[in-house]
Amino acid sequence: MAIRRGDDVYVYVNSCPHLGTPLDFTPGRFLSLDKTHIVCATHGALFRIGDGYCVSGPCAGKSLQTAPFKIHDGFILLSD
Repeated sequence: MAIRRGDDVYVYVNSCPHLGTPLDFTPGRFLSLDKTHIVCATHGALFRIGDGYCVSGPCAGKSLQTAPFKIHDGFILLSD
């Protein structure tokens, strides 16, 4: 998943650190209603967008796995 905040881009693997389940409620929907956190659809854990750190839920204290990327011609490309 990729989330853009102004000029900043954050890219994480779509997997909850608690159970390994996908985070999105429906394809491509990852954010809380107020768009301040990433939410796990399985158990409602909340993750900070800027660093993927879990602030609430059964995986509190763990973080989402970042995915390496680069931006080329305005596109976000996953890299090795």
